[in-house]
Amino acid sequence: MGVIMIDNPATHFNLKTHMNSRDLKIAIEKITQRGGLSNVGRAISFVTKNFFSKANGNRSSAPNVVVVMVDGWPTDKVEEASRLARESGINIFFITIEGAAENEKQYVVEPNFANKAVCRTNGFYSFHVQSWFGLHKTLQPLVKRVCDTDRLACSKTCLNSADIGFVIDGSSSVGTGNFRTVLQFVTNLTKEFEISDTDTRVGAVQYTYEQRLEFGFDQYSSKPDILNAIKRVGYWSGGTSTGAAINFALEQLFKKSKPNKRKLMILITDGRSYDDVRIPAMAAHLKGVITYAIGVAWAAQEELEVIATHPARDHSFFVDEFDNLYQYVPRIIQNICTEFNSQPRN
Repeated sequence: MGVIMIDNPATHFNLKTHMNSRDLKIAIEKITQRGGLSNVGRAISFVTKNFFSKANGNRSSAPNVVVVMVDGWPTDKVEEASRLARESGINIFFITIEGAAENEKQYVVEPNFANKAVCRTNGFYSFHVQSWFGLHKTLQPLVKRVCDTDRLACSKTCLNSADIGFVIDGSSSVGTGNFRTVLQFVTNLTKEFEISDTDTRVGAVQYTYEQRLEFGFDQYSSKPDILNAIKRVGYWSGGTSTGAAINFALEQLFKKSKPNKRKLMILITDGRSYDDVRIPAMAAHLKGVITYAIGVAWAAQEELEVIATHPARDHSFFVDEFDNLYQYVPRIIQNICTEFNSQPRN
């Protein structure tokens, strides 16, 4: 546990300063009132940038939770700072004490500020207390909610809550050198995610006329092991049956995906498929698999758009040369995160 003061944000003590409840209680009792403004937005920004770091005692296995207590209303805006906090995996709870009276509402900088600040707007993260004398009544409900880790929705981010299946074209037209370039592209994408058996998991399929499961979601649970597994994938060579490969990935990879994970398929191909892709792609979409289609060289643009999740402009990419694949890594990651962060907050 740590404490941040809101007026001019600064850390009183961080997550590892006090290691037992007795010392923590003494430290809290020594905090003095400083006065000043209720700069909640600044305080949330400060926490996002500075507080939850390994150096300050943050543990990757524990949810990050912020409880904001404000008397009346914030004197600055909270929406943008809170959005960045959510996207960083921070669960914000908001306690408003003695809210604005009817004749004071004209002074509120940002109407509906509590809903703009909290992780979700379903009431789970918000408390309104009529007076300071009633604050103690929120203690047990708050503790119960903070400890209900399954409902701490903002612990999940675009980088730590997916099952990602790479479907890799190993046909003859790719060639050994270009295949290694594709694997480097897969490596570069994988490096962006938080990998573990409880965070993002990665699997891979290679295909020609036939299909081969290179490794499944539950085979490796650390980033170094995944990266080594990608490096060891051997080039197969053969034809291009992309439709069959999608079906194979659905059966051999995504059937074993965890229910609470977003399912992402990233398919890389350099040519037109010898078989139908429309029905397998539709099956993937109906099963909730978000599909990104990356085409290189001789890949057919209209086929990529059929494979890709709607809207195709956000999920299909064409690269003229294998050596330019790396340029698309930031854009693909950005699109994955934009899509994740645009989910409704109710």
